[in-house]
Amino acid sequence: MNSYDIIIRPVLTEKSYSGIPAKIYTFEVAKCANKVQIKHAVEEIFNVKVENVTTVTVKGKLKRQGRGQGYKPDWKKATVRLTADSKAIEFFESLS
Repeated sequence: MNSYDIIIRPVLTEKSYSGIPAKIYTFEVAKCANKVQIKHAVEEIFNVKVENVTTVTVKGKLKRQGRGQGYKPDWKKATVRLTADSKAIEFFESLS
């Protein structure tokens, strides 16, 4: 699996913004990716050193339209902490 297939998009929420100064970043990742694959993908794409990766599977919400209803798909969220001597990810630094 390609590194760009593992990291789908950054998760930009109020809680994820609070982690940027501490070098903690949040991404939506492929559901089949494990922590080791996520670590290697972030290190390859952004040229940083990863200290820790935590993952959680986010359950899809119930959505309704008229009488019909259904669930959004489940997705996997990864929180990545960089080492203290690593440089920050430039994309997130422009947001804070």
